[in-house]
Amino acid sequence: MPKFYLTTAIDYSNGDPHLGHALEKIGADCIARYHRLRGDDVHFLMGMDEHSQSVIQAAAGGGVTPQAWVDRMAATFADHWRRLECSHDDWIRTTEPRHIRGVVALLERIQQRRPDDLFVAEYEGLYCTGCEEFKTPAQIANGHCIEHPTLTLVPVKEENHFFRLSAYRDAVLERIRSGALRVEPEIRRNEVLRLLEAGLQDVSISRQRLPWGIPFPGDPEQTVYVWFDALINYLSATGFPEPGYERLWPADLHVVGKGITRFHCVIWPAMLLAAGLELPRLVWAHGYVQWEGAKMSKTAGTAVSLDAAVERWGADALRYFLLREVGFTNDGDFTWERFDTRYAADLANTFGNLVSRALTTRASGRVPARHGREPPRGGRRAMDGPRGARQPLRRGDRAVEAGESGSGRRARPGAREPGPHRRPVGDPRRTVHSRDS
Repeated sequence: MPKFYLTTAIDYSNGDPHLGHALEKIGADCIARYHRLRGDDVHFLMGMDEHSQSVIQAAAGGGVTPQAWVDRMAATFADHWRRLECSHDDWIRTTEPRHIRGVVALLERIQQRRPDDLFVAEYEGLYCTGCEEFKTPAQIANGHCIEHPTLTLVPVKEENHFFRLSAYRDAVLERIRSGALRVEPEIRRNEVLRLLEAGLQDVSISRQRLPWGIPFPGDPEQTVYVWFDALINYLSATGFPEPGYERLWPADLHVVGKGITRFHCVIWPAMLLAAGLELPRLVWAHGYVQWEGAKMSKTAGTAVSLDAAVERWGADALRYFLLREVGFTNDGDFTWERFDTRYAADLANTFGNLVSRALTTRASGRVPARHGREPPRGGRRAMDGPRGARQPLRRGDRAVEAGESGSGRRARPGAREPGPHRRPVGDPRRTVHSRDS
């Protein structure tokens, strides 16, 4: 049975989920369900990114400890994904011991294999607390971060541990060009290629004296930089560094937003190459859900709450609208008017009428005449032989051999039944293993 390991980006714990988060999780969930129906051994991971400066600020504003804050946020996110019927097999939090072990193990592995790739230097620059990232001039417009224009960039000067990212420019570039690491859709791949072709700078991978985070191995005065920490969740969820993690790794698909391709398509592959580990096979970078042309985000405030959107017409309607109207490639607008129109036109009128007529026909016990022909006497279908044996349908009925599924594959004994595969997430602090978000 082919394995299929897919992940979504883990979400910051600094505020409630919004429609942009929902688009990503629903899209990945549909991919997971499709692969289960194909008979693949699916492992679908979602989770929470809980070590960041923004968490410290949010917790202080709420008058609670960072741990109490992230516990509350994890429960909130898990509840929303349960309401939207996401079928993830695992739910990882970066405060979990299994993740911390994975982060420390990866850093130690890089140190052992490529000791010159980790070094100490002084960093001075502008830091965006929304992105949790030091910003380059190309990422700043009118003195603000392009992704979070409502936030003030924070000047930072400190001595940190660095990763020699510049040493991996050619290796990452070659793997993307060859297709060994696929980046899709094409517009995002081209953006990443241009970034690599322009050259890479070494990156800071620690922060000085932050009270919340994973201590940097061998240097208790530093904590692991939140993005370096967060990216490793895809690996630590497989059980790394314990034996057997290779059953899931490498990931077959990372689903992320277009704003974090630099981390997932440049920095993450370089980290794995330095550690001597396989790269993920595919990164898909979707667009944003917008309101009146502006990206929905926690920091800017959202015009539409996820709760209100679910309550409008229900979870199924919202799932359908986001993938039908916004899609998984480009940016798309959400408005109440478009949501209501799509619900009425597609779900109520088209599909609703189809289901209503099908149920009415079923209840009547009589199949309407087709092409002016009456159903065969005795109630047998045209495909049934004298003893009910299924026979090939006529080509005029545009059918394939009777007895095959729509995909042309027979079900395997013991395979999962086709269906919604709804699995309760349970306590978000409890890891749910399907093999074993």
